[in-house]
Amino acid sequence: MIEDKSILIEQYKLYTEVTDRVSARRAATNRYYISLLSALFAFITFVINKKICSDYSEIVLCCFTLLGVLLCGVWFINIKSYKQLNSGKFKVIHLMEKQLPFRCFDEEWKILGSGKDSKKYRKLTKIELAIPAILAVPYLILFFYYARSHIQIILNFLLLFFNFQ
Repeated sequence: MIEDKSILIEQYKLYTEVTDRVSARRAATNRYYISLLSALFAFITFVINKKICSDYSEIVLCCFTLLGVLLCGVWFINIKSYKQLNSGKFKVIHLMEKQLPFRCFDEEWKILGSGKDSKKYRKLTKIELAIPAILAVPYLILFFYYARSHIQIILNFLLLFFNFQ
């Protein structure tokens, strides 16, 4: 228990500000992945329409669509990581609030039904996690479409790649 309330209040202010910054970084990360995946999809569409790399276009498109799927997977993992980080930060905030006269975050969470009632509070992480999963679908469809006739070449390449790892 911290005896000097002014120190606790300063720590509380700093910690809630840091928590807010993590949330801002989380939003910026989401914008980054959306931009990156949109640009990649535009590039793939351009390659398809202009028939660039016509001799190797299917292999090139397989690689770029696979890259899109992998980026969606990494984004999914990032979102889960930010959720874990935010959950930990709010647990610390709730512990700090136990020593303060009014527990604003704790009260807000109670008003929102502790996240158990979707009419009071909809967990944004579930929506966030759906976005990379949905965006992975067109990449997967394109990958399997272009990989269908080159599956043996792709499997050999992957085996060769992972044997060197």
